[in-house]
Amino acid sequence: MANVISVMQRYELKYLLTPQQLEFLKGAIRGRMELDCYGRCPILSLYYDTPDYRLIRNSLEKPPFKEKIRLRSYGLARGSSPVYLELKRKAKGLVYKRRVATKKEDAESFFQRKSDLCAEGQIAKEISYFRDFYQNLVPACLIIVDREAYYEVGGEVRLTIDTNPRYRVDHLDLSTSLDGTPLLEEGGAIVEIKIPGAMPLWLSHILSEGGIYKTSFSKYGHAYVEQVEKLRRAERA
Repeated sequence: MANVISVMQRYELKYLLTPQQLEFLKGAIRGRMELDCYGRCPILSLYYDTPDYRLIRNSLEKPPFKEKIRLRSYGLARGSSPVYLELKRKAKGLVYKRRVATKKEDAESFFQRKSDLCAEGQIAKEISYFRDFYQNLVPACLIIVDREAYYEVGGEVRLTIDTNPRYRVDHLDLSTSLDGTPLLEEGGAIVEIKIPGAMPLWLSHILSEGGIYKTSFSKYGHAYVEQVEKLRRAERA
């Protein structure tokens, strides 16, 4: 399969919703937004980090610049189904994402320094430089969500709704299962609004009417903190 590279630059705003707020939001965007080509789909994101979790520890300190790398699949990765290696950076609220479509085996070989995913181009150089700079990147945490992805009809807004977010720190493979430890209470949802610039007025009014306010929430960060707390409790027991 040929490697396909894509570049994204946008603002990504996060919201934690109650079941009631989620029901309101879905009704309010009807007619303005439609499900995209993936529709409703489980998404698996395998985050790579250093053995001492340098990337996520830095991210949790909320610096002006942070970065992460992950391998993503839409549904369980099977056979030759594509997966996506994503290098994601955030600077002063603006998110820059470089993405390469590849195969799971090729991505694993890339992290083991046996090959490069793509030989030429600035984006390929950035991804390879990231791997080489952090040196020993290994699978650290698998995040799984059930996602509904929407796009604005005739516009540039994208909106995702992640329900049943969960994680695991064992069996770190995109083809094993969809099981994991819940990150939220049952019925809650994580909403991300992705915009190239200012928030459209129609969407701003919907959020205000629903009492939906921006928050800061990292799925990988939340999972990491939970695991650290579990280890501390086990040590005290």
